[in-house]
Amino acid sequence: MDTESTVTKEKSRSLSGNQERIKDFFEFSKPPQNIEFFEELLMNFISEHENSNRKIVLITSGGTTVPLESRTVRFIDNFSAGTRGSSSAEHFLKNDYAVVFLHRKGSLEPFKRSLPPRDFLEALTVTKDDVVQVKPSYCSFIKKLLYEYEKCKNEKLLLSICFTTLDEYLYLLKLCSQGLSNLGPRVMFYLAAAVSDFYIPNNELPEHKIQSSAGPLNIKLHLVPKMLSPLVSEWASSAFVTSFKLETDPKLLIPKAKKALEKYKHQVVIGNVLDTRKREVYLVTTENVTPIRLKNFDITKGVEIEQYLVEQLIKDHHIFINSNLSNKRDQKKKTEQSHEVDVPAEDISSTS
Repeated sequence: MDTESTVTKEKSRSLSGNQERIKDFFEFSKPPQNIEFFEELLMNFISEHENSNRKIVLITSGGTTVPLESRTVRFIDNFSAGTRGSSSAEHFLKNDYAVVFLHRKGSLEPFKRSLPPRDFLEALTVTKDDVVQVKPSYCSFIKKLLYEYEKCKNEKLLLSICFTTLDEYLYLLKLCSQGLSNLGPRVMFYLAAAVSDFYIPNNELPEHKIQSSAGPLNIKLHLVPKMLSPLVSEWASSAFVTSFKLETDPKLLIPKAKKALEKYKHQVVIGNVLDTRKREVYLVTTENVTPIRLKNFDITKGVEIEQYLVEQLIKDHHIFINSNLSNKRDQKKKTEQSHEVDVPAEDISSTS
């Protein structure tokens, strides 16, 4: 058996195993209790923009929890503050995208992230007339932030949907993906959430709190199915999909990003190394590896790397949309040509 054939069979077995895990996951997991509410919000949001030419991006942000009990007291958490997702959302909004922001409850959100609770009260004061006011030193900053937020709110450009557990995240990701699929290539997915790699299926969870008196805890964790596969091939097959790859060893980053592109057939992997992720990322496609770096003067001015990352992704998304339109025109032309019928000259009558 040749090497190429062996690799193909191994890939087939891997995909088949993942499909089984996806099936088992949704069979034994519970959807969010308020999933119908989120579905209504999403459908209303889509109806606002489906007849326009505005592009839409679904951003996932923050980490997921994996409960260790049905009545959860203890859980495993993939920690993520949500900095990249919330910052990127603001930059997409500034570039006239509509944003579906699927985020961890309590993680950073666009606009609100600039007002941490510990600083918020410092920005306010109570006058002698018992009126709450913003201190002069904060006025210009909060005014600018509020203006941007109100603009997005009035134009219905931002929809926030929150999750906590892995189950909630994956159910909502599927819901949003399938809901946005009819909008075709003008939809971008920006999958920046820190998703758990391991979990305990609901049918294997103990109902009550695990007792420490029982001694050391042994846990069997199952692999979380890779939902990027059905997202790209089934849920939103016409969309522009960007995933993220985080590594601690720089030598592994680009090869693993390329491997992900080959496996899942999506458009972009954003590669970043843990120690340098705030000042350097790599935009990896099947054709190119584009480094995006902050210069010293950027850092001094407080520029976020997400600004440059989003700008480049918007350019790539524009090319992707035009390519899809061109392919559709070519296909239409071929279809029309295949239906053309040559009419014999003697069958054509003319009037004089």
